[in-house]
Amino acid sequence: MMKPKLLFLFPECWDRCALQADTALPGELEVVGEGFDLFRFPENARILWFDVRRFVDRLVRKYRHAGVVGVVSTNEQYGALIAATVAQRLGLPGTDPVSVIRAQHKGIARKLTAATLPEASPRYTVFPWTVDPAVAAALPYPLFVKPVKAAYSVLARRVDRVEELEHHLEFGAWEKQIIRRLVKPFNDLMRDLLPGDEFCDAHHLIGEEPLDGVQINVDGYVARGAAYCLGVVDSVMYPGTIAFQRFEYPSRLPQSAQRDAERVACRALETIGFDHGLFNVELFWRPRDGAIKIIEINPRLAAQFADLYEKVDGMNPYRVLADLAIGREPRWVRRAGRYGAAASFVFREFDGAIKVAPSRAEIRWLQAAHPDICLQTFIKHGASRGREMKWLGSYRYATVNIGGRNREDLFRRYDSVCSNLAFERPARLAFGNPLAALRPGR
Repeated sequence: MMKPKLLFLFPECWDRCALQADTALPGELEVVGEGFDLFRFPENARILWFDVRRFVDRLVRKYRHAGVVGVVSTNEQYGALIAATVAQRLGLPGTDPVSVIRAQHKGIARKLTAATLPEASPRYTVFPWTVDPAVAAALPYPLFVKPVKAAYSVLARRVDRVEELEHHLEFGAWEKQIIRRLVKPFNDLMRDLLPGDEFCDAHHLIGEEPLDGVQINVDGYVARGAAYCLGVVDSVMYPGTIAFQRFEYPSRLPQSAQRDAERVACRALETIGFDHGLFNVELFWRPRDGAIKIIEINPRLAAQFADLYEKVDGMNPYRVLADLAIGREPRWVRRAGRYGAAASFVFREFDGAIKVAPSRAEIRWLQAAHPDICLQTFIKHGASRGREMKWLGSYRYATVNIGGRNREDLFRRYDSVCSNLAFERPARLAFGNPLAALRPGR
């Protein structure tokens, strides 16, 4: 007997890791993949000719009578919106595509949340990439500027004066072409799905008043209109930067602050009409007065955190993803996992230095010494590495997800990984403590 199919769109590294784990997805489903990896060459070259309308039409024709019972994606750039659109056209459970657009278009999301949650919404302004110099000069600096449609903090930066904004928006012809192609699929579906009075070309930037505090993530899901929060994950930055250094679960915030953050997140979801699916809401909590500000709403599973929840809670959010996709009520338990703490550590370079993947011997050591650690590498070369440095301000070359009995044990295991995985060419000379620049602060 053939298994019912779960259509998985634009699977990325975290998805592939989850698909290999027996505990992540229900065994009664056959997972079928479609799409390409936006972060892996040469697959991502397909962006140059990708036609989202044809892609959606092809999937609908191919899978209408193929035994598909659900459509999912964790991909922020394309997948979440396309999965919602395909599910809707196939008559399957799924997130309303309009709510996905409202969440992912940062300008639209800000407009909606500012009306219903003014106390949690920073002041903002929206302007085109080709902003008029006079308009740019009159903007209320300082601003935290980012594209209204992007992922992974691409081109997000604080600018304190007009000259910094002008420099930030200097792109070569090839970069401009890439930016246009990255935004086009979202724009095309937005034109088709969003009411005309809400449409706002995604070739815009949003400038917001700079926020301060502790950055956190509220993860959860909405089923039949009722929201359920899985937990709160802390985001820790490299000192003096906006580059993520690690993500820690459980959060170290006071329980009262976590509950307040969850309430704000759920109200934001109601505002955009999000009534089905997994979500990740990024927020700032300010310790001195307890103020909570919304950074952005991500209408999909934060795939990088799924392994953290499994390590601590004993359940993987990918199972919730599948349950919601097929219309089944999810089940969730807390603190039933093997570990008391977990973190996703992000390895970065800030000078664009060349990195290499761990050797086979190092990988064998990792598998033997820490079989439950999840390592992902993102080694880039040449122009690709240079573009990441320019667009993100750093070069992310690896992530390591680790669990520990407690926080102390977690960092002890992390130190063990740092000591045994080099990411360097063997002939490199080292001066001082080689871990000092890599190890996150406590």
